[in-house]
Amino acid sequence: MSSIIYQAIGLMSGTSGDGLDIAFCEFELTDKWAFRILNASTVPFPEALKKSLMHSHELSALDLAVLDVEFGKWTGTQVKAFCEKIGKKPEIICSHGHTVFHQPSKGISLQIGNGWAIHQASGMKVINDFRMLDVQLGGQGAPLVPIGDRLLFSDMDFCLNLGGISNVSMEHQGKRIAFDCSPFNLLLNPIARELGREYDDGGQWASEGKVNLDLLEKLNALSFYKVPSAKSLGREDIERDFEPLLQDSEIPLKDLLCTLVEHYAMQIAAVIKRYQSQSNPRVLITGGGAYHLYFINRLDFHLQGAWEHFPASSQIIEFKEALVFAFLGVLRLREESNCLASVTGASSDSCGGVIYG
Repeated sequence: MSSIIYQAIGLMSGTSGDGLDIAFCEFELTDKWAFRILNASTVPFPEALKKSLMHSHELSALDLAVLDVEFGKWTGTQVKAFCEKIGKKPEIICSHGHTVFHQPSKGISLQIGNGWAIHQASGMKVINDFRMLDVQLGGQGAPLVPIGDRLLFSDMDFCLNLGGISNVSMEHQGKRIAFDCSPFNLLLNPIARELGREYDDGGQWASEGKVNLDLLEKLNALSFYKVPSAKSLGREDIERDFEPLLQDSEIPLKDLLCTLVEHYAMQIAAVIKRYQSQSNPRVLITGGGAYHLYFINRLDFHLQGAWEHFPASSQIIEFKEALVFAFLGVLRLREESNCLASVTGASSDSCGGVIYG
C-alpha cells in the first residue's frame, strides 16, 4: 500500500509559562497514521517576555495587541533558527499560541502569537487559532489533543497529560471523550517558587508535607467536579475557585503541595475508575507532571495498583502536545476533522485553524 508523508512543526506554549516547545514531526499515512519526532527542543522564554505572557490577561487591549505581534515575531524567529540548526524545513508550522482568555460560555478563547508575524519572521506557512471554530459551534474549544490520541496512540486506554492543567482522553461507548480533570502545575509551581525552586523536583517537597483534611474536603467539593464531562478549566476558573481556598488555608507550603497532590490523585483516579473498560487499563502519562514521582505513587494508591503505567520516552512525555498540534495542522491541510464534538460538546466535528502564507 502506498503511503503519504507530511512534515510539520508543532509549537506549544503551555499555561505553566516555561517556554516554547518546538517539535519537528513526520507523519505517514498508510492504512493508519504513524509518526516520528525527528527533532525537538524547548526554548525558554526571555524573562521580560515570560513576565508579559504570564500577566497578559491583565493588559489593556492595545498592549495585548502589541504583545500578540511581538510574541509572534519571537516565535517565528525561534522556529527559523531551529530549522537552520537541524537543516530541515517543514511544510507547515502549527502553533497553539499562548492562551490569554478561555471563556467558551462567552464565545471566546484567545491565544496570542500572531500568525502573520510568525509567517513573516520564519518565512514558512503557518496555521494557528485552532480553538475558535469549535467555540462558535457551541463547544469548549478544548481539549484538542484527543483526535491525536485516537489516531496516533490508539493502543492506550487513557492518555493523561499533566501540564499547567491535567486532562484525560479515552474511548467510551464508541466515542472519544476527553476533559480537563483538575489544575496541576499551575497551582504547584508558584508554591515551589516560594520555597526557592521553579518546580517541586519529583514531588520531594510534597512527599515531606501532610495532607490538610479541611482543605482537601473544600477542594473536592468545588462545583467543577460535579460536571461529568465536556468541561475545561481556564486560568480564570482557577483564580476564582481554587486560589482563594489555598490563600485562606494558612497552612505550611509543603502541606499545601501535599494536599494538592492528594486532591489531584483522588480526582484523576476517580475518572479512570469511572471510565475504565478493563481491570488493568494502560495509561500514558505525559507533560511535566509525568516526572512527579510522588503524584504517581498517590495515583497508584488510589487505583489500588490496578493499572499499567506505560513507559513513555522522555521525548513523548515532553513533546506530545507539540506533536499533536503538528498533526492537527496536517489534518487541517487535508481538510479533515481535527476537533471532536464528542470531546468538546460542540454541535458537530470541525476542521479548525487559520492558514497564513
